[in-house]
Amino acid sequence: MDYRGALVDLDGTVYRGGHLVPGALDGLATLRERGIDVLFVTNNPTRSPASYASRLDDLGLDVSPERVLSAGAVTTDYLDRHHADERVFLIGSDGLREQFRERDLALTDEPERADVVVTSHHYGFDYDDLAAGLWALRSAETFIGTDPDLTYPDADGRDFPGSGAITRAVGGVARREPDHVLGKPSRETLDLALDRLGHPPERCFVVGDRPDTDVALGRRGGMTTALVLSGSTRREHLPTLSHRPDHVIDDISEVETVLMGDV
Repeated sequence: MDYRGALVDLDGTVYRGGHLVPGALDGLATLRERGIDVLFVTNNPTRSPASYASRLDDLGLDVSPERVLSAGAVTTDYLDRHHADERVFLIGSDGLREQFRERDLALTDEPERADVVVTSHHYGFDYDDLAAGLWALRSAETFIGTDPDLTYPDADGRDFPGSGAITRAVGGVARREPDHVLGKPSRETLDLALDRLGHPPERCFVVGDRPDTDVALGRRGGMTTALVLSGSTRREHLPTLSHRPDHVIDDISEVETVLMGDV
């Protein structure tokens, strides 16, 4: 297959916590040498693309903000397209709030005035947030989760609660399901990613550590999928996966075997 583009996950694929996954630089160098355009796609909504580009630069990767698509960026774009004049009540990080402000979205700190409720990862999430979410969802017409990730891996492989856990908590107490959950594997993320790459999906592939987001995104778009075992998925999980990847590799340093079709 003559691949032209790759969607590459970050957490658990390129880095864990603040450290590169062993072999990540080699794997990404392989893609560059093969002339494959890379778009980094992450379900972590807490940083802007510019912040991610800066973080990757600190880790030794020269990446422009245009080469990063985050769940925060997808959510911001979605709100700007569909809810630009509505009041948004956010339960989420300061980084996501700043992304909303930069797009001049109408944020409100008053739950009862919300037209749209957005839930996302937030280290300070507490009982007050849960109560505010309950009150906001009594009147808000639209309920959006930035991404479905219940957990994310840290540097030593432990899982921590993610955006999906907070969305479930707020939705559970309000007895309401989100109207939209963005991030991978949503159609909104897929469309933005393919538009950013500019290559047909059959010429693209996805590399990531989560079957339910990375592999599912690739399946939805008709792309080849490669699951790495350097993040949330372990080899013992493979027999029970609901989303089966085309390839399984230990980490992204082995991406050459995927390009050659040898796995």
